[in-house]
Amino acid sequence: YAGFDAAEDVQSLEASLTLARDASEGARGAVRVASEPGSAWGYSGGGYTLLQLLIEEVSGRSFSAYMRERVFGPIGMTRTTFDHAEASAAGLAENFDLRGGTAPFRHYTSLAATSAFTSAGDLVAFVGAQWPGGRGDAGRPLSVATLGEMRRPHAASLGVDTWGLGVMLYAPNGSGDYIVGHDGNDEPAINTAARLDPARGDAIILLETGNPLLATRLAGEWVFWKTGNVDNLTFIIDLGGVLRLAAIGAGVILLAGMLLIWSRARRRSGG
Repeated sequence: YAGFDAAEDVQSLEASLTLARDASEGARGAVRVASEPGSAWGYSGGGYTLLQLLIEEVSGRSFSAYMRERVFGPIGMTRTTFDHAEASAAGLAENFDLRGGTAPFRHYTSLAATSAFTSAGDLVAFVGAQWPGGRGDAGRPLSVATLGEMRRPHAASLGVDTWGLGVMLYAPNGSGDYIVGHDGNDEPAINTAARLDPARGDAIILLETGNPLLATRLAGEWVFWKTGNVDNLTFIIDLGGVLRLAAIGAGVILLAGMLLIWSRARRRSGG
């Protein structure tokens, strides 16, 4: 979701799920259920937009109001909202593009997937509420049993467990569990990263703008420092670069081989 320039351009949830007018470049913009629930896994911002619609229809409340009442309030996240106007009135940090120029924050239909306005302090409270050794169940929306289920592997990439329920499994933590959390990045160059070691309660939270992956890479360094294991997301990001280099190298070798064959054939023909 690339977002809209103005609030009046924002689609309804139903229209966005049919065909999002703010689809990012290269994205289809349509949300489709590709398999039976529980039979496969796929990363999907559209899935969270469906969840947003479900919450509104079942609760009879706006998504922003529901989240304030049931999640942000109980945790103590007083500076977090999905309401763009409310966040702007409270004061926002400047948003930067890749060239270092300032850019306005976009407006979204897909609040659950893309449009949380928060602070580093509130994210500390959010991550802390997912630490099993923290406050009792009364101080967090989810039970210890549910938090454990979230950290159980549900999806793998290249044979490595990478996803639980809602959280990414970044690396084994040496205590029979995983460093968990989530990253986000969006246009023009916003990047947020959160990592939690549930065995110790250690965490790192980074929010930045002006670079598409700086927060993710710094958080990956923290995971390596903590565990000695390469952060799964860092590996996946870097794998693309390695594959591109390998493809370029293979192309150079192939071209050199073809030139060598052509040169030998030319010499044999007396050319």
